[in-house]
Order: sequence, then C-alpha cells, then structure tokens
Amino acid sequence: MKKVAVFGKPGGGKSTFSQNLSNATGIPLYQLDKIEYLAGGEKVSEDVYHQKYNEILKSDRWIIDGLGPIETFRERLSAADTLIYIDLPLRIHYWWVTKRLFTSPFSKPVGWPERSPMIKSTLLSWANLRKSAKLWTPEFSQKLAELADYKSVYQISSTKQLNSFIDQSIVC
Repeated sequence: MKKVAVFGKPGGGKSTFSQNLSNATGIPLYQLDKIEYLAGGEKVSEDVYHQKYNEILKSDRWIIDGLGPIETFRERLSAADTLIYIDLPLRIHYWWVTKRLFTSPFSKPVGWPERSPMIKSTLLSWANLRKSAKLWTPEFSQKLAELADYKSVYQISSTKQLNSFIDQSIVC
C-alpha cells in the first residue's frame, strides 16, 4: 500500500477515515477539498488544481481523499495500488451530512478548508446524494471488483467495517 484512493458519496466519513489511515501508515494524506477550494469556499482555477494534483499523483506515496473532477478521479483509480470505496447506506450519508452542518459551528469538519460555507456545502452534498445513483452504480462496483486482479480493492458498506478497517486490514 503506497498509493491509496479513498472515495465515495458525500458524508461517508472519508476524510476522518483517511486521516486515521494516514496516521496508522505514515503515508502522506492529500484531501481534495483543500486542493480544490480556498479558505471561504472559493474554487481555485483548473490550472492551479491540476498542477497541485499532478504533483501529488507523481509522488511515491499518497492517500488521496475525495472525488474531485471526474477525469482526475479516473486517473487516480488507474494510478493507485489500493482503492477504498466507502459505500454506506444512503440514510447514513444524509444523516452525517446533516450532522456535519449542525456541529460545524463548534468544530471544523475534517479535511475542509477554513471558513467553508457550510449551508451552501450541505445543500450541494444533499443534491449530490440525490444524484449519486447515476455515478455509484452496481456497474461501477463491478468494475472495481475487476480491478482487484491487480490492485487491492475494498468496498466498505457498513459503519462497523468503516470503524474496524484500519485495525483489521493494515499491518503497521
């Protein structure tokens, strides 16, 4: 495990999971929200994003957390040796997005830029969850399973799996 892509629908705990995985393995963590957005929620230019992203992708070791633009997502799936798809029940994603909104005045969400616009981000997350069936399909899961011939592929589909994955799957 040297190049790890962690991805899935909004509100699945990807950033917290990725931070814990980075701590357990010593692999540097790069959270796409912090690369794609400035403090306050403004998007960086495509050129700036791609420059930073490509530098990370070329490095020897990384954990990249998030989706980002779809073309970079496909590149990341190809470049990674380990794929971790967090695919919890949809109700959990909705609940955790909502919970993040209500707790954000007291603690900054893990992996988010400073002063992220929480109401706007929550509305966008809910909209993306409504559309998620178009991207996160059974066919996508099948394609991931086919990649398991030459990559480590994990599909985490419960909070129990999410909470125990690092202890059970990572040899430190």
